[in-house]
Amino acid sequence: MVLKPEALRARLLELEEAISHLEELRAQAAAAETDFRIRWAIERGLLLASQIVFDVGNHLLSAHFGVAARDYEDILEQLAQEGVLPGPVRESLRGLGGFRNLLAHDYLRLDPVEVRRHLDQAPHRFTGFALAIRRWLDAL
Repeated sequence: MVLKPEALRARLLELEEAISHLEELRAQAAAAETDFRIRWAIERGLLLASQIVFDVGNHLLSAHFGVAARDYEDILEQLAQEGVLPGPVRESLRGLGGFRNLLAHDYLRLDPVEVRRHLDQAPHRFTGFALAIRRWLDAL
């Protein structure tokens, strides 16, 4: 596989758009208890942003470093070991793989408190990831 920086940058733009929408949804989060549209938008936004993180990370690892990650959390760990993600960014993303799997596969067990916690953390954690990847790409 060949590293495609422009494809990664395009995904980062999508991530930044998702972050913007998630920030808007944070202001409406209390209504998610009674409005399924808001709840679904929050869950979809979190799933989309999470998936972008893992798609970008997996592409970078396999195309540039020749590394195959075992699972979503390993993508983040390998990015940190390769010096792409600074330690604080890696720590802020810890547990995202499991949460992504809940959103995608085990949605009947979603805890609204946990979803709200992830929503509150989303702008910071996803922005940190996007900045780290952009810095790495710019250094190529």
